[in-house]
Amino acid sequence: MNRRESLKAIGLTAIGTGILLEACKPGKDVKEAVVNKESAAQPGRQDFEVERDKALKEAKFFDEHEMTTIAILADIIIPKDEKSGSATDAKVPDFIEFIVKDMPKHQIPMRGGLKWLDIQSYNRFQQPFSKAASAQQLSLIDEIAYPQKAKPNMAQGVAFFNLMRDLTASGFYTSEIGVKDIGYAGNQPNKWEGVPKDVLKQYGMEDMA
Repeated sequence: MNRRESLKAIGLTAIGTGILLEACKPGKDVKEAVVNKESAAQPGRQDFEVERDKALKEAKFFDEHEMTTIAILADIIIPKDEKSGSATDAKVPDFIEFIVKDMPKHQIPMRGGLKWLDIQSYNRFQQPFSKAASAQQLSLIDEIAYPQKAKPNMAQGVAFFNLMRDLTASGFYTSEIGVKDIGYAGNQPNKWEGVPKDVLKQYGMEDMA
């Protein structure tokens, strides 16, 4: 799954002066100028795509309680360790909020799963999942985190947690923190340090080193 939000970095090069001057000519709609500027910073993207992303970012789907629960779950799935930050450090909850608006098919499963989790928590601990003690939260998650071991009556929770885990991993490993965590460097310019000494010696040219 692509993290379109992070892909903007690919196109963050200097915007052509001509584009900006054209956008700012008298008579140009200010909104149009802003959209053109944003799309110019993201090569290959059309104005309607930039507008759509902007609208998705401004809209809200999850309420505050749901976002709190998502943050707790995300950090259970990818906690902070000695190597890198946690899922919330990588802004995974914001990523999930964007994805469910970008891909509406996830809205009902996510909202339904969060509600299911709270009901289970109320039945067991007399409080919503976000208010339960850490040990209580983990005990409930243990029942849905391992599909092969889960009881049949936990099927809805298993399906929800599978989705939550997939979205968390997608969000984390397409973030700056996640990319550094796996050590991915991508294509980088070579640094020429001359002909290797063993090659020069092979051809009797070591004095040229």
